[in-house]
Amino acid sequence: MSAALPQDELKLDAEARAWVEAAAKLAGFDAVGLAPVVDESLTDDRFAAWIAAGNAGEMEWLKRVDAEGRLVRGDLRRSIPWARTVLVCAKSYNAAEPKSLEPAAQTQGWIARYAWSGEASAAMGEPGRGTDYHDTLLERLREVERALHERWPAVQTRCYVDTGPLLERDFAAKAGIGWIGKNTCVLHQGLGSFMLLSVIVLSMPLAAEAVLSVAADRCGTCTRCIDACPTDALRLPTAEEPARSMDATRCIAYLTIEKKGSIAEEMRPLIGRQVFGCDICQDVCPWNRKAMVVESLPIRRELVNPELEWMAAMDGREFNRWFRGSPLERTRRKRVQRNVAIAMGNSGEAQFAERLREWTQDEDVALAESASWALQQIEVNAMTRGDEAASEK
Repeated sequence: MSAALPQDELKLDAEARAWVEAAAKLAGFDAVGLAPVVDESLTDDRFAAWIAAGNAGEMEWLKRVDAEGRLVRGDLRRSIPWARTVLVCAKSYNAAEPKSLEPAAQTQGWIARYAWSGEASAAMGEPGRGTDYHDTLLERLREVERALHERWPAVQTRCYVDTGPLLERDFAAKAGIGWIGKNTCVLHQGLGSFMLLSVIVLSMPLAAEAVLSVAADRCGTCTRCIDACPTDALRLPTAEEPARSMDATRCIAYLTIEKKGSIAEEMRPLIGRQVFGCDICQDVCPWNRKAMVVESLPIRRELVNPELEWMAAMDGREFNRWFRGSPLERTRRKRVQRNVAIAMGNSGEAQFAERLREWTQDEDVALAESASWALQQIEVNAMTRGDEAASEK
């Protein structure tokens, strides 16, 4: 163990950098990097413009401002003046399971891959407890943080999993973990974009020789993610807006997780069978098709291509049994069932009509209205099938 140094003498040289990265790998992270906290004005301006354009929708935490009216997220030095380095830790959640675009029954929905994690079922029909990646990753960060303080007692640190006043993706790129792809996710050459990011902010600066190059952009001319997005949420870079960006208000993940109340009617057919989140822009990415599978976050296979009726039939107690502790818990049952109703309507399957009729009387206005719309879609589908059958005779 090295001797304690005063705060102003602490510095991460190449050897110390290697030690920090090894400590993070030992804690179970799959990709690690360190980025200096320098002039963040360009990132700050772009983020402010993105917010001003209304791209954040109802995600109010992204719009939080400080006492001077400046966005809390953006330039990290505003919120944490002592910040000098950001340790970025990535955890893969890729699993050897089907992708969302692979064949599935019309009666099945889709839950985003990151929300599958949890304990294995204790017995048939008995759910294992779900896990939220925020909690799982924070435990690992704390382990790294303890190691940092053991080696450098004077260092200041702060751990964040999606909750900090910083833009993690930009620091991940600066740390060499990956580049920001056209789907706006961080892409690692070996792990793809199925990664969860978490950070530790450090008061120790990086020595010049310890600063690595920004990750090279390897998207090339590929636009598969942009072309595949059903709602046109992804944007091609332009001269006016060179950074890759997304209108979150059109993203299926936003609509099914963050959007409260009713989803705009014109967006519903585009949601397809997604009931929580969306993996389409990642599933079509060539880098994800050849990404390594790292199954260190156990998954609950019951959540892969779940039956829509199974999710629809859950009362509050059953929903809690399956999803307490998981990301779905925060979205809550009624909002998830709103999404299930839309997926049922998009399926066109008449077997869902009874459930949807029941929901049209629900006290939750968004659920009742979504169920009425879904019933109409099923009726239209039945008429279309009838017309097609008649024309074949």
